[in-house]
Amino acid sequence: MGLEFDIFVQNALISMYFQCGFVEFGSRVFDLVPGWIRDVVTWNSMISGYLQSDSCEKALKLFGELLCDSNVSPNEVTLVSAITACARIGLLDLGRKIHGLSVVSGFVVDVFLGSSLIDMYAKCGRLEDAQKVFDRITDRNIVCWTSMIAGYVQLDLFKEAIELFRDMQVVGVQADSATVACVVSACGHSGALDQGRWVHSYCERNGIEQNLTVKNALIDMYSKCGDIEKAVEIFHGLMRRDVYSWSAMISGLAMNGQSVKALQLFSQMEILSEIRPNEVTFLGVLSACSHGGLVDEGFYYLETMAQRYNLTPRIEHYGCMVDVLGRANLLVEAEKFIRSLPLEPDIIMWRSLLFACRSHGNLELAEFAANKIEESELERCGAHVLLSNVYASASRWSDVKRVRKGMAVQGIQKQPGCSFIEIDGIVHEFLVADDSRCQIEVIRESILGINKVLRSEVFDPDILDC
Repeated sequence: MGLEFDIFVQNALISMYFQCGFVEFGSRVFDLVPGWIRDVVTWNSMISGYLQSDSCEKALKLFGELLCDSNVSPNEVTLVSAITACARIGLLDLGRKIHGLSVVSGFVVDVFLGSSLIDMYAKCGRLEDAQKVFDRITDRNIVCWTSMIAGYVQLDLFKEAIELFRDMQVVGVQADSATVACVVSACGHSGALDQGRWVHSYCERNGIEQNLTVKNALIDMYSKCGDIEKAVEIFHGLMRRDVYSWSAMISGLAMNGQSVKALQLFSQMEILSEIRPNEVTFLGVLSACSHGGLVDEGFYYLETMAQRYNLTPRIEHYGCMVDVLGRANLLVEAEKFIRSLPLEPDIIMWRSLLFACRSHGNLELAEFAANKIEESELERCGAHVLLSNVYASASRWSDVKRVRKGMAVQGIQKQPGCSFIEIDGIVHEFLVADDSRCQIEVIRESILGINKVLRSEVFDPDILDC
């Protein structure tokens, strides 16, 4: 009894130290436990502790040591922790091996293990494998459904995420706050405002807790879908706000053309809130400067970010400044700014400069930016199309023909135009020259009817008399 009590206490000490952030103390207690006394709970406490402290590599190294220990075998908790570590740092091959180990060892892929596998495969970009695991779980609970929906969202398959949420409703599984946050995020990214409103009301009807994560997702969704008034209403109704709340609202105001209000809100955050802004917050601030044509303010906030808050600007922040300068027709300054950066400029920066050159008709810089883009992505057509449009706006048709001919020689094809429309909560996607839709004839007849009405109105004598 004394020995069992000692190991119980030591396991509790390991967990306590890690939960309190004392990683080194937890490791010392583990090292003091003789190898022949350690049980699977001891190992699990250490592996889980490293996960809590974001030391995934150490967690996996310890998992490897456990597999070499002949005195103890991993259990389901051990495997789930190891799979979670693989998911966080994107180790697909190791995650697959652990999946294979679970099968060979006779573990049933239940909702606990299955959800971890779904999350791992999705975060590693293997959605087909995640779907296979999901399909094989017979008694799926809300965690399984949420893991699969989150996987779709992580890979930008927002339409599929919303459809899976509908499937979940059909089988009678009630969502929780984590599910709602994922689905609302998918609605925001796909512009499905009606669907997002329905999910919001569903949440209220079923008494689902609208925690801060859900509220933040709703603010982001309403902002992206253009209902900025609703987003502001939710924001002002928050009893508690975190950095994501402030960042989502600032970005939302910026993307809806309310740059001054976005910067005013940031000032309120600095004065009234104890929450410090992070890199995402400053992306919203710089985006507001870009949309508002506020060049001096943009440089001021970029400097504030580094000097006052000790945040290192990332490539995205510098990209915002290129956009600020480009929109203000300061194209030469934008090109000089790119050259002066402390890191290698990315394709998005050069595209931003090229787009600005197209808007303001600067042929020389447009050619320079297009060449920079072409050096990195020969197979894509965006730079060629924009450059040909710049030439066309200057009536340089021979250059337009040359660029288009070069695209044909290199086998570069322009991606068809795409548009979305939401009808009765369903987002429909339309591609140029796509005849695959079952209602294509009805659509064509409707378009012809609209054109006929427009023509009749244009040639209406009463309109001409006006």
